[in-house]
Amino acid sequence: MTDWQPSASLEALKTRARLLQRIRAFFLKREVLEVETPIMSSAAVTDPHIESYAVQDPQQGKLRYLHTSPEFAMKRLLAAGSGSIYQICKVFRQGEIGRQHNPEFTMLEWYRLGFDHLQLMAEVDSLLRKLLNGYLKLGETLRLTYRDAFVQYVGLDPHIASIEQLQTKANEQGIKVTGLNDVDKDPWLDLIMTHIIEPNLPRDCPVFIYDYPASQAVLARIRQDDPPVAERFELYVSGMELANGFHELTDAQEQHLRFEADNRARHAAGLKPMPIDTRFLAALEAGLPDCAGVALGFDRLVMLVAGANSIAEVLAFDAERA
Repeated sequence: MTDWQPSASLEALKTRARLLQRIRAFFLKREVLEVETPIMSSAAVTDPHIESYAVQDPQQGKLRYLHTSPEFAMKRLLAAGSGSIYQICKVFRQGEIGRQHNPEFTMLEWYRLGFDHLQLMAEVDSLLRKLLNGYLKLGETLRLTYRDAFVQYVGLDPHIASIEQLQTKANEQGIKVTGLNDVDKDPWLDLIMTHIIEPNLPRDCPVFIYDYPASQAVLARIRQDDPPVAERFELYVSGMELANGFHELTDAQEQHLRFEADNRARHAAGLKPMPIDTRFLAALEAGLPDCAGVALGFDRLVMLVAGANSIAEVLAFDAERA
């Protein structure tokens, strides 16, 4: 029996430690406060694409949920006057296992007061270059709006393209499609993004895709352009999705409506609706400062530095050995 041994090499574990030191040095220099928030909560994320782990509390006789992100608790700190903050923590998501996924993984998340998503993209780029210095040589950063990425790699404007046009493009590329309907456009956009655009992004430089369709706002603000767009971004490095950021929504009523819409979508998909975080909504009511925030997958970052083919190679013990 050898599965007691680590899934990562000692060198990979040393690389993790060095990168953590660099992250803390980066934020210390910028006077961004490191914080810790609870891993368990009485509420859970409502996103129909993310499943939380539930833990039974025998003393109180109710369920607690392992957080999928520290976002709600960190925003409560922001509303309480913390100033700009960051956190490095374990997060948990059901069903996420594969070459780039482990159900328990490490996330770096931070929030910058007074920033919008474009300013935060610049800071993410600075951090990335600081962390990868001496490990990877990066070309000049590429920024593409969501629309420009679709026009360049697919030949369609995602804001006005019909579902039929997206279906035709998927068929032309030989993409096998299952479980998508003719009503909801976003899953088709996601399919095109993951199967056509992402594989063709440059691999020698960081790539930011930003200003997503308003229907994909999640917790981001919507800017009333023509058409309206969500002020959010995703970062890709060497073809791997590494970070997801937002110019944060501060409207408590709008956030509540989005949570309720999520739970309706969960119900329609045969998933259990999740308890809404009312304390988070109360913090928004009290006043969340104007800010932008981003979550970065730390383990994936280590994969890039270590040249690893799977996330298991950079975890002390992956899910199969935990």
